[in-house]
Order: sequence, then structure tokens, then C-alpha cells
Amino acid sequence: MTDTLNVALVGYGFVGKVFHAPLIQATPGLALHTVVSRDAGKVHGDWPRTHVTADAHAAFADPAVDLVVIASPNDSHAPLAITALGLGKHVVVDKPFTLTLREAREVVAAAAHAGRVVSVFQNRRWDADFLTVQRLIEEGAIGRVAEFHSHFDRFRPAVQDRWRERDEPGGGLWYDLGPHLLDQALQLFGVPAAITADIARLRDGARAPDYFDVTLRYPHHRVILHASTLVAGNGLRFAVHGTRGSYLKHGLDAQEDQLRAGVVPGAPGWGVDTRAGEIVTERDGRLVTEVAQAEAGDYRRYYAGIRDAILHGTAPPVTTQEALDVMRLIESGVQSSEEQRAIPLG
Repeated sequence: MTDTLNVALVGYGFVGKVFHAPLIQATPGLALHTVVSRDAGKVHGDWPRTHVTADAHAAFADPAVDLVVIASPNDSHAPLAITALGLGKHVVVDKPFTLTLREAREVVAAAAHAGRVVSVFQNRRWDADFLTVQRLIEEGAIGRVAEFHSHFDRFRPAVQDRWRERDEPGGGLWYDLGPHLLDQALQLFGVPAAITADIARLRDGARAPDYFDVTLRYPHHRVILHASTLVAGNGLRFAVHGTRGSYLKHGLDAQEDQLRAGVVPGAPGWGVDTRAGEIVTERDGRLVTEVAQAEAGDYRRYYAGIRDAILHGTAPPVTTQEALDVMRLIESGVQSSEEQRAIPLG
């Protein structure tokens, strides 16, 4: 294996085109060798030198390919990952890792048997706002955390005819945004004692869940995760309340909009948070508000970590245990919502 890893990307829809392809090409040591797609013209319009095939198995069997990235519909994640691992490829799977915890365990077992790296693309660990809130908590800027609120709200009142919004396994907002918010919470606080979830359809004509409000219970604090498609105002991203004060952050990370606009990852201004959050603390009996210094986000750090894990044997940026933990919470959240009760996690 050379110092440059050839990547086969499965799927060239929104996630493959906007996120994975540009990030792969912008990461030193990775090269977008093949795209599995039925629309060669669409791919070649962006990457004219990239090989295109409609046959995923042929891409997996290509000896020139080192790493397979799966960005296809959610129900294909596990079977494609297991096939690629069986043919000796390292694998990155877009979130959600799989549809079920059982599938996730099967993928992890296949990777162990093959002696290959498998990881899930949890890019929002490298959001500017999350890196900032992570630093503030580690520094104790607001004291011991009592409440942690994480929102990912948007205004999309019209139901669209796309697989993410269909009433089928892996569809809906919980499987779309839940993995991001859960993974961030686990990075900060570890596995909770219990989960209580309300997962619902609130838009007119919604077929798949388009709303969730989830509480993760810890011994001395609570984590509230919320996402909705009917929030036109407010724009709250994080509200963290502790024994010394609060941190409030509005607005979403810039990288998705930058990628949509065709900004090359790493270009000037890449990942810069132009809407810094505020820290509110008490001084001399009065509340004082200050702007919190914002970190810069960079999704390329995920793929740099994958490169190093394959070439140098370092731990992948998202481990298999972390992937399993998120899938356990995804399933437990569905169970909680259906049974209308808290699900203990031990």
C-alpha cells in the first residue's frame, strides 16, 4: 500500500456529492479513485478524471481501491459494508452506521474478521460550535454542567418525496440528525443512565418522523436533544447551564453551507464561526455577558484520522465501540417513544 489511499465512494446524492467527495479530495493522502453511481455525467461534471461504475461489487473487487466510503440510502449501509470488508477493503459508513444494533455488531465483527478499519462518519464532532462548547466545558468556564440543551432545528414545512422522508426503515429525522446529537453528547458525557424520547410526525402529510425531543439522564445533570422541521425563528444551537453560569449559541456550523456553495475545504475562512456564542456569569452580584472565543471547525480532520488509522495503525477518529453506543441509543430512543417510558441503559 502506498502513502496515497484510493477511495471508492458509493453514492453521489447530496451527501456523497456535497460532503464526502470534496472532503476526500481535500485530504492529503486520499484520492477519489471511483464513484459508484448510475449518473456518470453528474460525477464527471465535478471530477472528470474519476472512474465511475454502477456496480458496487466491481468497485469493491478492484485491487486499486483501498478504502470504501458508503453514502447510499441507510438500508444499504450494513450489507454494502460487510461485502466491502469481505473483499479486504477498509470502510467508512455515513451515519447512521446501520439500521439496527444487531446489524452494527455484524459489521464490526466483519471488520475484525477481515482485519480492516471500519468507522462511521460523525463529522459534526468537528463543527466549530461543538469544539467551542467542548473546550468551555473542559475548562470549567460555566462550572459543573447541570443542563445541556442541543438543538438542530430548521424550517422545512413542505414534505419532500425523498427516501429520508419516507415511512421506511432508517427514514426520518431521528435516524438523520439523532446520530449527530447523540454522538456529541456521548463525547462530552459518556453513556447515560437512561433515555426518554418523544419522536413524532408534526408536519401536514409527514410520512416519517420530523421531530424529536430526547432527554438523556445522568446522575447529576440532564442532556436534552431536540430537532424539528418547523422552527423558523430562534435558531438556538446550544444552551449549557452550570454552577457558574450559562453558555448560549445560536446558528449552525458554516461548513455545510460552504460545501453547498462550492468552497474548497481548507480555503480561507473555511470552518470559521462568524456568530460566536455568549457566556453569562455572575460577578459581584450581577450577571455579566461576554463573547466566547470560538474554535474553527474542520471536517477534514475526520478523513485525516481515517488515513492515519489505515496507514499507521492509530485509533480511528470514531471507534467501533462509539458507533455501537450510538446505535444502542437510537434503538432505545425508538423503544422509549413507542412505549412512552424511560429506557434504562445500565
